[in-house]
Amino acid sequence: MSIVLLGGSPSPHSSTSRLLQHVGEKLARHGRRVTRIEARELDPHALLSADCGEPGIARVLAQIAAADALVVATPVYKAAYSGLLKAVLDLLPQDGLAGKLVLPLATGGSQSHMLSLDYALRPVLASMTPRSILPSIYATSGQLERQADGSLALAPAIAARVAQGVEQLAFELHAIELRATAPRAEAAALAA
Repeated sequence: MSIVLLGGSPSPHSSTSRLLQHVGEKLARHGRRVTRIEARELDPHALLSADCGEPGIARVLAQIAAADALVVATPVYKAAYSGLLKAVLDLLPQDGLAGKLVLPLATGGSQSHMLSLDYALRPVLASMTPRSILPSIYATSGQLERQADGSLALAPAIAARVAQGVEQLAFELHAIELRATAPRAEAAALAA
């Protein structure tokens, strides 16, 4: 089962980008295949003009359509998710997340923007009919420390939330896999 990591930060060195990378690495350790998409790397003219035929945009839409889960990461600006992320989400069809698990991540300068995930991003994600939206993870820049080697050190509370979110996503994907293979196993047992 595949997971798309969708980054909505305009900066490759932001706390949001580092947190998304960290979550992707943890999911890969669970044996999950992850593909990372950064909205900032898409052709800006094609993105803003909703040119779904542009090769880069078409590839991203196909990757999201084929994914079993989506980890969405965004910085919070003015109490909402990034416009860059919104531009990508606007390209998805109304049922563009149907059957998918979604894990929302966000970063911001202070805890005062924490509810933006529930009041701004979650309703947009829910409108695209995902299987489930997992509990959101919000971290302040102060809770995400960049190490000298480029790695990320998380404050204990955020490390626990990230571990819980990754475990829940991995568990739910595994449960979907088991449900998908159960009918084949039953049919094979009956045939034997």
